[in-house]
Amino acid sequence: MAAKRGRQTVRGMFQSLGVIMVAAGVMYLFIPHDESAEPVKAKDYRVELITAQRAAPYPVLAPEGLGEGWKATVVSYRRDQADAWQLGFLSPAQEYVAVHQSTAAPKTYVPKVTQQAKDSGKTETVDGQVWQRWEGPKYDALVRTENGATTVVTGTAPFARLAEMAGALRSEAA
Repeated sequence: MAAKRGRQTVRGMFQSLGVIMVAAGVMYLFIPHDESAEPVKAKDYRVELITAQRAAPYPVLAPEGLGEGWKATVVSYRRDQADAWQLGFLSPAQEYVAVHQSTAAPKTYVPKVTQQAKDSGKTETVDGQVWQRWEGPKYDALVRTENGATTVVTGTAPFARLAEMAGALRSEAA
C-alpha cells in the first residue's frame, strides 16, 4: 500500500511539473521580448544646446571631454517651465546620468528632477566647486545653485559617475 501511495505521489509531482511547464511556455509566448533590439543610439544635442545657450538667462552647461561610451539619450529646453534644460546620458556601464538646470525654486525643483531625493547634508568637491549631495530611493544627485540657476547632476549611477559628469560640465562662456 505504501508503494502504491509513493507511485501516486511521484505521478502527481510529474503532472504538476507538466502543468507548470505548459504555463511557463504560454507566458514566454505572450510576454514581449526582443533579443534583436537595436542598442540605444546616441542623440546629437548640439542644436538644442545652442538654442538653450541663447535663450536661457543663465550659463547652460553641457559636458566636454567625457570618456568613451557615454551616449546622450534625452535633450530638451523648456523656456515656459522656468527655463528648464535637461540633457540625459547612458554611462559606459549603462547607468542613467542627467544634467538638469532651471531658474525654478531649488526646494521644489530638485526633488522633482531627482524623483524625491533629499539633501543628505554632505558635500562633494568636484574641480574646486562644492556640490550638495542628495540621496534618494531611485536617483542620487549632486546639486549647485549659482548664476540664478540650480544645476542638478542626477541619475541611477553612483556618486563617482555623477562627479565625473559634474567635472565635465562647461558653459559656452567658459
